[in-house]
Amino acid sequence: MRTLLITGPGGSGRTTTAAATALAAARSGARTLLLGTDPTDTLGPVLGDGDVPGLTVRRTDPDAGFRADLTAMQDRAGGALDLLGASRLVPEETSPLPGAEELAVLRALRDAARDEESYDLLVVDLPATPRAISLLALPDELRRALRRLLPPERQAARALRPVLGRLAGVPMPAEWVYETAARLDLQLAAVETLLADRGTAVRLVAEPGPAGADALRTAALGVALRGWRLDGVIANRVLPESDADSWLAGPVAQQRKTLEEWREEHDVHPVAHLGRDPRGADDLAVLAVPAAPTAAAPTAAGPAEWPVTDRLAEDGVLVWHLPLPGARRDALDLVRRGDELVVTAEPFRRVVPLPSALRRCTVDGAALREGELRVRFRPDPALWPRTR
Repeated sequence: MRTLLITGPGGSGRTTTAAATALAAARSGARTLLLGTDPTDTLGPVLGDGDVPGLTVRRTDPDAGFRADLTAMQDRAGGALDLLGASRLVPEETSPLPGAEELAVLRALRDAARDEESYDLLVVDLPATPRAISLLALPDELRRALRRLLPPERQAARALRPVLGRLAGVPMPAEWVYETAARLDLQLAAVETLLADRGTAVRLVAEPGPAGADALRTAALGVALRGWRLDGVIANRVLPESDADSWLAGPVAQQRKTLEEWREEHDVHPVAHLGRDPRGADDLAVLAVPAAPTAAAPTAAGPAEWPVTDRLAEDGVLVWHLPLPGARRDALDLVRRGDELVVTAEPFRRVVPLPSALRRCTVDGAALREGELRVRFRPDPALWPRTR
């Protein structure tokens, strides 16, 4: 199964693009799953009435997910609640807490990954960037937090927990804590596997113009920092050149200039302005969005790589190359913390484990050149193997 994650700035038409992409794939014969992440169901009005053979539409439901989690939590802690005389909450009388919507999206992605044999293509209508990038970064961030709070090596001593508790004189984590952490880690790992899969790509949607250009640069930077593959850019609502002699001459020229700049850095696919909001299958077909990668038409490119080049003989350093297109030097920050590198690029931050060879080195400097961050590492004599 191929996965296409579609996002863009608010008002760019990303939901329309996602619906048109999924519809075109289904009509071409691909078994397509379209996942909507907006609780207000913005996909419904865009798709209109009628079923399309080969197209399945799902929508996340934060309310149902939150209530199911609340019920499961009370069942696991039932003994303790009864012992304390606490009355249980009725799921119907509660409303989702902050973060329930994000967890519902991750759960939907996990379920979609489990159904990979039922579909050829998964199209996800994500929220606006940068929220979408922060949402997709959650599995990595949460798994990292779990490993810090409950390291795997400590779980080996679970059988000795009562003895250790008496010896240490402090309460040890209960068994259900380890079980919950292990279950959550497996669920997050399934989403991470989907995002890191060779068949997963991100497609950005933006309207040509100054505001769209700024939003696209930021979005592309966030995608690159997470190491995801950028499938292409949909330039939405492009005005026809025939309007160049009308009162729309200014906007047409502005869009033309933006498109020329985008084509220098991205694979751009213009989508014409219909003069109205697209509604229904007929309007979506007229948009003529580019085809999505499917199992029948695989793409050779995989996730972005951050290679390490050996320049020990020439300069005595190893260089780590981090592609960050659109990054600005004054909005870039690096912090070495143990075996990790904390990279901050404008509104995005990522904690990246160092490759094994670089863990035995000290940071010697960094430079941003042509959209690529190059971090130099010099071997630490106390840790680097000596040679004759």
